[in-house]
Amino acid sequence: MTNKDGVVIAHDYVTQRGGAERVALTLTSIYPDSRLVTALYNGETTFPEFKNVDIRPSVLNRVKALRRNPQFALPLLHYAWAMRSRVSDRAVVVSSSGWAHAVRVSPRTTKVVYCHNPPRWIYQSDDYLMGRSLAVRLLLSAMRPILRRWDKRAAATADIYVANSTSVAARIKQVYEIDAQVIHPPVSIDASAEQNRPTGVPDFFFLTVGRGRGYKGTSDIVAAFERMPNENLVVVGGDADSPSGNISGVRDVSDGELRWLYARATALISISKEDFGLTPIEANTFGTPALLVRAGGFLDSLDEGKSGLFLSSASVEGIIESVESFPRTWDSDAIRLHAARFSLDEFSRQLREIVDRAVQKHGLRVNVEEAC
Repeated sequence: MTNKDGVVIAHDYVTQRGGAERVALTLTSIYPDSRLVTALYNGETTFPEFKNVDIRPSVLNRVKALRRNPQFALPLLHYAWAMRSRVSDRAVVVSSSGWAHAVRVSPRTTKVVYCHNPPRWIYQSDDYLMGRSLAVRLLLSAMRPILRRWDKRAAATADIYVANSTSVAARIKQVYEIDAQVIHPPVSIDASAEQNRPTGVPDFFFLTVGRGRGYKGTSDIVAAFERMPNENLVVVGGDADSPSGNISGVRDVSDGELRWLYARATALISISKEDFGLTPIEANTFGTPALLVRAGGFLDSLDEGKSGLFLSSASVEGIIESVESFPRTWDSDAIRLHAARFSLDEFSRQLREIVDRAVQKHGLRVNVEEAC
């Protein structure tokens, strides 16, 4: 296949179904002839659309255990990028929250990094290590100084940094001393597509969506709803292994089931410390409001009073107070209009402009250096 745009996509690892993976998949649609380089790829645990992408994983992908759980590969992932052949195409667009920004490039290749967050395990380790085993905490604590030096060198190789939110732009400035332009990630969920009701969910419910990690805060939301027996909660992908009468857990949810949940929830609720947070916007696409912690990327993605409300606090008591006082009637059309601001077309337009400008600027610099 001919790479007409001359653009390669790089992503940390393609093994799960999260917001960063949705963005990486979107990048391959913006540059449809591109190949995607990554450390690890597991087609069974990520979005099925990746099977239509030309994916080039690293040598680590030969180890099945690492494909199934990339956390086991944390001590090795920087080697996976250091040992890759250089990208020599016109440009590489990097989707990164910790590793892929180290992709090696030729002197004539422009590197544009779309940063979801500086690596949480290095710079926000308390959040990342919450709930981890002692062995993992000790290992990462020992490696952190080495990884921090490596990470800052990798960041310095980029021609331009783009952040997914103002909060992440501030972290990039603090950590790397780089000024990043902000482009919010797009919503790619199709609100008009088929919906399927998951098994065992009630008719009326609040919804929370997110992987079961400590900083996502799902356990506190569950604890709050356990004290509100008249309110139902549906947990997708989080900490609802032992659901009570008013709490339902749904794992391995299909896109059709997720659309059904978004469309019928009273609200999407989250106290996660998100870098941007696509799930509230995805819920808004269906006209469903959000109830969110006043922090991080949610400051960019919520239009208070129009697309949802901020929680009074992220404590269990604050969640209870906010849920019990949450309005049950909203202007669904106004919520959908808010979500339309985060369209794929707008994201594509802004990103292409940035990449083209960066390529032009990089080419001028290379020509000057060669002339000297």
